[in-house]
Amino acid sequence: MPLPEKLDLEVVTPEGLLLHEDVDELIAPGKEGYFGVRPGHTPLFATLGVGALSYRKGDEWQDLTCFWGWCEVLPDRVSVLAALGERAEEIDIARAETALKRAEDRMKQIKDEDDYEETREAWARAVTRLGVARKQREHP
Repeated sequence: MPLPEKLDLEVVTPEGLLLHEDVDELIAPGKEGYFGVRPGHTPLFATLGVGALSYRKGDEWQDLTCFWGWCEVLPDRVSVLAALGERAEEIDIARAETALKRAEDRMKQIKDEDDYEETREAWARAVTRLGVARKQREHP
């Protein structure tokens, strides 16, 4: 049986369908680090962390934010169920910059491990949003 040539990528959040595209490959933010998927990949089920989900169609890469959730990989399909996700063009850069500044200020006030984890996640979300949005605007 020949390997599939494309992946049917579907990203769903609680708000609904975020993305449904045929792609050549993708890189997803796993809980333990980023992982790549190409057509024909061995099936797996992964927990997602905080980061950018990048996918390639031809020579063009696109990014969207992907925060927590699950990813099911099959040889011809990838299904992502994310707690939060945004397309680059939907991200308000000024709001993300404000969130980053707020997280950085909170880091200076950390008193215990719970404060650290919550603040680190807020910082990571803001950095990811800014990175995805700025990359899209710099290289449309």
